Amino acid sequence: MAKKDSGEIRRAVHARIRKKLEGTSERPRLAVFRSVKHIYAQVIDDSRHHTLVAASTVEPVFKGRSGGNKSAAQEIGKLIAERAKEKGITRVVFDRGGYIYHGRVRALAEAAREAGLEF
Repeated sequence: MAKKDSGEIRRAVHARIRKKLEGTSERPRLAVFRSVKHIYAQVIDDSRHHTLVAASTVEPVFKGRSGGNKSAAQEIGKLIAERAKEKGITRVVFDRGGYIYHGRVRALAEAAREAGLEF
């Protein structure tokens, strides 16, 4: 039997998490995805299958800067919180996407909390 690679394990963990988490119109889901070079965050209303707000390090504002570090994750956390508050969203459910709550994922979450989002 072949061993699973880290991507397969993360997808399985994420599937387990998604069984328990669901974003609603009142309290959408803040989903995080990270790659080696970038980090992405979306606020999603699962009842309508609609992305309400998104932010990532691939946006033109981050051109020429590294998106694969904690400082970039903090900036994305602040940016997603500002955009969510502009849309009237103050409470979200945090979906860490199968990643452990450490490093860039934690930096993004804490920055979003400090910027006014409530988990």
